[in-house]
Amino acid sequence: MTLETYAAYAAICLVATVMPGPTNMMILANAMRHGVRAGLLNVGGTIAGLAVMITISGLGLASLVALAGHWLDWARLAGAVYLCWIGWKMIRDRGASMENPQSAPPRSGFFLQGLLVSLSNPKQLLFFGALLPQFVDPTLNQVWQMVIFGGTAIVFCVLSDGSYAVVAGYIGRRLNLVARRNIGRIGGAVLIVGGVWLASARVR
Repeated sequence: MTLETYAAYAAICLVATVMPGPTNMMILANAMRHGVRAGLLNVGGTIAGLAVMITISGLGLASLVALAGHWLDWARLAGAVYLCWIGWKMIRDRGASMENPQSAPPRSGFFLQGLLVSLSNPKQLLFFGALLPQFVDPTLNQVWQMVIFGGTAIVFCVLSDGSYAVVAGYIGRRLNLVARRNIGRIGGAVLIVGGVWLASARVR
C-alpha cells in the first residue's frame, strides 16, 4: 500500500479512537474507583472485542451481519440494557469498594465489562466493515493489509484507552471518597445515557 493510503486510514482511526464514548466513561469511572489495574482490564476487554470485530470485517462477514436484521437489533438492545445496568450500579454504589479494595468486583468482571460493551455496539462492526474495504488494494496481499490496518486500529485503541485508565487511576488516588463517589455517579449517568442512545440508534 502507499504511504498516502495508510496515512489517510490512520488519521480516520485516530479521530474515531479519541472521540469519547461509553467505553471511555466506563474505563474512567472504574480506574478512578478501583485503580489503574481495573481500568486496564476494561481496556483489555475492549481490545478483545475490537479484535473480534476487525476479524469479522476482514473475513467479509460484515455485510452478512448487516443483513441479520432482528438478531442485530437484539444484540444492540442487550448491550444497551447492560450499559444501563452498569451505570445504575455505579450510581447506587455507596463507596464500600472504594473504602475496602477486597470488596471490589473480581478482576475478570472488569475484563468482561469491556468485552461486552465493545461487542454490544454493532455500529463499530459496520464501521470497520465499511471502512476497511475502502483502503484494501485487491492487487496486493489482502491478508497482510488487514493485519496492518487492524493492528493499527488496535494500537490506537490501546494507547488512547490505556491513557484514560492510567490518568484516571492516578487522579483517583488523590481524590477523597466523596469526590470519587460523585465521579462514579457522573460516569454511571453517562453510561445510562449511552445505553439509551444505543437502544434508540438505528444500525442500518
